[in-house]
Amino acid sequence: MTLAVLIIGLLVLRALGALGVRRFATWATSGAHALAVMLAMTATAHFVPAGVTVMPTHADLVAMVPPFVPAPDAMVYATGVLELLGAIGLVVPRTRRAAGLSLVLLFLLLLPANVYAAVADVPFHGEPASPLWQRIPEQVLYLGVALAAALSAPTRRPTRDTRPATAAA
Repeated sequence: MTLAVLIIGLLVLRALGALGVRRFATWATSGAHALAVMLAMTATAHFVPAGVTVMPTHADLVAMVPPFVPAPDAMVYATGVLELLGAIGLVVPRTRRAAGLSLVLLFLLLLPANVYAAVADVPFHGEPASPLWQRIPEQVLYLGVALAAALSAPTRRPTRDTRPATAAA
């Protein structure tokens, strides 16, 4: 589902760019926004109580945390907050570079949980675990989109001094 949200979001936003919406004029910017939409969706699961049946829950994500990670509950909440902050950062041009690079780091840190869930066959939302051959390429794609967003972010231009020049005496 997350992959579909990313790809469909990217295509819809890029189509809007082709129709003249300047904010989505490039693939990289559209990708940054599509990744933000995906992260907003995935981050919500970090806070969903166990009784909810229409989407993955906090408990589903806690089950994915490898045994060597301390305080799995807290880690799931923390990563949810970080995903939301990353999503916000991606849509703000001034923070896109920092957000993209931070998300690259977050995705790398989350990789062991994905490997553990696949290898330990941890079910997710009542479904069988996704195989490792599927999880790893998806993570690499998310890393690539975050990195592309960071590298394509506008750089700050030096500000010009607008004060009138004074004549030397």
